[in-house]
Amino acid sequence: MEYKDYYKLLGVQRDATQEEIKRAYRKLARKYHPDVSSEADAEERFKEVNEAYEALKDPEKRAAYDQLGKSWKQGEDFRPPPDWDAGFEFSGGGYTGGDAAAFSDFFESLFGRASAQGGYQGARHVPGEDHHARVLIDIEDSWHSAQRAITLQVPQVDPAGHVVTQSRTLNVRIPKGIKEGQRIRLAGQGAPSLGGGPSGDLYLEVEFKPHSLYRVDGKDLYLDLPLAPWEAALGTTLEVPTPDGKVDMKIPENTRSGTKMRLKGRGIPAREAGDLYVITKIVVPQADTEEKRELYRKMEQIMRFNPRQALGV
Repeated sequence: MEYKDYYKLLGVQRDATQEEIKRAYRKLARKYHPDVSSEADAEERFKEVNEAYEALKDPEKRAAYDQLGKSWKQGEDFRPPPDWDAGFEFSGGGYTGGDAAAFSDFFESLFGRASAQGGYQGARHVPGEDHHARVLIDIEDSWHSAQRAITLQVPQVDPAGHVVTQSRTLNVRIPKGIKEGQRIRLAGQGAPSLGGGPSGDLYLEVEFKPHSLYRVDGKDLYLDLPLAPWEAALGTTLEVPTPDGKVDMKIPENTRSGTKMRLKGRGIPAREAGDLYVITKIVVPQADTEEKRELYRKMEQIMRFNPRQALGV
């Protein structure tokens, strides 16, 4: 996917004010509008200009886009870094107008297809807009009803017309058993009403931080368990870590590397608890002394083991 430099497409600096971005867009939109332009690539340029303005006219989208940094160059293969927009507070979704087909895969990968909703409609007592943010929590928080301080970045336009971000910190209770993708609703923490109505709500979409031990799949966890060759061959009972403490697990004789074993109910403690799947991984000790090398030679002579027999060699 090609990275798009929206500032370059509009011909403005990255520190341009919102008014400067608007003026640049209007000038280029008139220049490349297919109904009036004689440029050969007018239609394509017009789409690019509209997409760039769609991203930069909105302080929330612009602040999130700026977080990607300046290291990407136009034409380079691009994939959004994991959790690139975590911690940003948004009042809407993705496309705020126009035909969704007019936007590139790059824009869609950042801002999605959801239309912005809410907004002041001129009526009295209309509730404020709901806000949304994606937050990262520790996997272990799902095992306990934890209270956590979560800091969000709220994009705003300062008096000079520049987009700035302000931090706000909220004390949030993490419900026990919460899974990735679920939302926590904070009533009244969205935008204030412009017509005397109640404030909107803030919805926090939960994702787990990368963990050094566990991988998450829905409500199930996966853990790689290293085994010494003799543990796999002879069988043993080992302590296995879980987010809720260590448990004993029996390793059968002649366990192969890549064997999947289940610890029932040791996954995320949802209404129906998930499972913890242990994937065995046989680790071969290094032959870094003459004594160890001699031991390997004896194993070779005694076992006559050919791991490539299934290949016919």
